[in-house]
Formats: sequence, structure tokens, C-alpha cells
Amino acid sequence: MQGVIKKKTDKGFGFISASGMDKDLFFHSKSLVGVTFEELNEGDSVTFEIEDSPKGKNAVNVQRA
Repeated sequence: MQGVIKKKTDKGFGFISASGMDKDLFFHSKSLVGVTFEELNEGDSVTFEIEDSPKGKNAVNVQRA
């Protein structure tokens, strides 16, 4: 899937606004591939996969688009 980094926190996680989805997806710095958390900025385009968790859907395998 594709989306845009909507928000980053200073705690190593953030949220992605995904195309065609009503809710933003949570992502953690451990879910990044080929890029560090510091290299990503709000507004950057990314690709990712969705994984179900006890708290809802999360973005994993997050990469720059």
C-alpha cells in the first residue's frame, strides 16, 4: 500500500495517512526497511504492508516510496 507520513513523535513512532483508509495507521521505528526513523519526515511518501495487532492495524515494512 501507499501513504504519507502524517505525524512523527520523538518517541520512535508515528502515523501514516493511507490511501483509501479512514483511519491513520500506527508505525514504529522497528517497522522501517532501508531507512532510519530520523531520515523520514512528515509529508514523505511511503509504501508499507498492514498487520493486525491487539490495538488495531499497524503499518509494517515501511519504506520510502
